[in-house]
Amino acid sequence: MFARLTIAQIRTDMVNEFIKIYEESVIPEARSQKGFCKIYLLIDRKTGNGVSVGFWDSEKDALANEQSLFYQEQLAKFINFYTKPPIREGYEVCLQA
Repeated sequence: MFARLTIAQIRTDMVNEFIKIYEESVIPEARSQKGFCKIYLLIDRKTGNGVSVGFWDSEKDALANEQSLFYQEQLAKFINFYTKPPIREGYEVCLQA
């Protein structure tokens, strides 16, 4: 399994709208992607710090998702919400409980 993290600084006055778009648009569309397992959205409403953690069957599936531009299209939905560019990181999932 592979995890892709997107770390973002979100405008605190737009957190509720961010969550709504994520729930109504990003999650349903992600479910249709090959190798997609699940996704979590973590936000500190006071600071606007946010982390999206998507889980994929493999690193190959996560990279194919980016190469298809799906990932970039999802980020673009939130361009006006960020106070600085988001950071993407990927990790092998070594253990889970």
